[in-house]
Amino acid sequence: MTTTDFSTLPLPPAMLANLQSLDYRTMTPIQAESLPHILQGKDMIAQAKTGSGKTAAFGIGLLSQLDVADFSVQALVLCPTRELADQVGKEIRRLARFTHNVKLLSLCGGAPLGPQFESLEHGAHIVVGTPGRVQKHLSKGTLQLDRLKILVLDEADRMLDMGFHDAILSIIATTPKRRQTLLFSATYPGTIKQMSAAIQQQPVSVSVESLHSGSQIEQLFYEIERDARPKALAALLAHHKPESTVVFCNTKQQCQKVADELDAQGFYALALHGDLEQKDRDQVLVRFSNKSCSVLVATDVAARGLDIKDLSAVINFELSPDPEVHVHRIGRTGRAGKQGLALSLYSASEAPKVNAIEAYQKSPAVSQSLGSLSAAVATELQPPMVTLCIDGGRKNKVRPGDILGALTGDAGIPGSQVGKIDIFDFSAYVAIERSIADKALRRLSAGKIKGRNFKVRRFR
Repeated sequence: MTTTDFSTLPLPPAMLANLQSLDYRTMTPIQAESLPHILQGKDMIAQAKTGSGKTAAFGIGLLSQLDVADFSVQALVLCPTRELADQVGKEIRRLARFTHNVKLLSLCGGAPLGPQFESLEHGAHIVVGTPGRVQKHLSKGTLQLDRLKILVLDEADRMLDMGFHDAILSIIATTPKRRQTLLFSATYPGTIKQMSAAIQQQPVSVSVESLHSGSQIEQLFYEIERDARPKALAALLAHHKPESTVVFCNTKQQCQKVADELDAQGFYALALHGDLEQKDRDQVLVRFSNKSCSVLVATDVAARGLDIKDLSAVINFELSPDPEVHVHRIGRTGRAGKQGLALSLYSASEAPKVNAIEAYQKSPAVSQSLGSLSAAVATELQPPMVTLCIDGGRKNKVRPGDILGALTGDAGIPGSQVGKIDIFDFSAYVAIERSIADKALRRLSAGKIKGRNFKVRRFR
């Protein structure tokens, strides 16, 4: 294609108008490379990093195939985690605004089965879910995929890393042989090639450059003594003072330990790893994305699919043994044309990992001494917002507008001081500027939301 304008694609006028209203003017590289093939109904393997626009690519593709009059599942998107599935579902719903009566269901673990059974009884066009939960519904007979037109495996490499190989093949065995299969993966290991050979027919391969511009991300490496990592991490945070940072560890045990150590030193840090209950995972992600937590300490699997806008910095507490994973870690900062910061700690024995990163990136690693940092004592990186948790959500008919109205109406809080509002089935979270958080808590606790009293509590 010589142009990247969406209008060059054979899309309905209503879809093009909706894309324009969403400010989707020109295609990202992965969209320009993949969408012509997707719209032609071809199977495809696409290699692209998180944040490349791949969700819109397959979302536009599957929406273009829907027969809205047929209330059977015609599109299935499998994702490795509930968080990624939620993000994918939201994006497809936005893309579907031009089409009336499109029904999308999210089928993920960590949520009760009952409401999912009830929703499936009324039919759906699109299902976005995790392999384990989709497989459970198939085994119980509450989900049928015999009329599926398009299957998407999103972050396929991570699903295989997480042990979903057999579950994916079991799900695919229930789908028609004549279907379109799109496989999206950030990396391209041998397991992906084997999966493709088993489930796809003459797939087109699309790959988008995954390296990051040096001008986009400032990347620095710090050599330290093995037992000096916690102190070095605190020094980096105190010196650079990033508003939002993801710190990567290689194990969930290390992840929790680092978060606890930072918290004890006065930093607002939370851990994200596989041992957390789903409710706790939701709370951690809400608080980090709404700017009421400054530091998120995460493992690679837990952070997969994170869509955090304006991430100031990424710090590698430990280097990944895989240079490709390293590139995907640091690619979470420096997005949307903004300057990013990537800082990495390593001991002398890890020098071969640094060499491997240099070879993969085809550029030398820039090293600095910890002594070059300002000697400032590690002080709190106090986040600008505070999260209030309301004991009522979607099932209680609570909407974002109801919470905003309660705050800006009787409570007298200026709308400009209210941040992100997240609604879950039985709870809701609202970010408030720190200077008026206590006032907002008192007013919400004493007042009513949608004519009802709800318990409200504050996270620190």
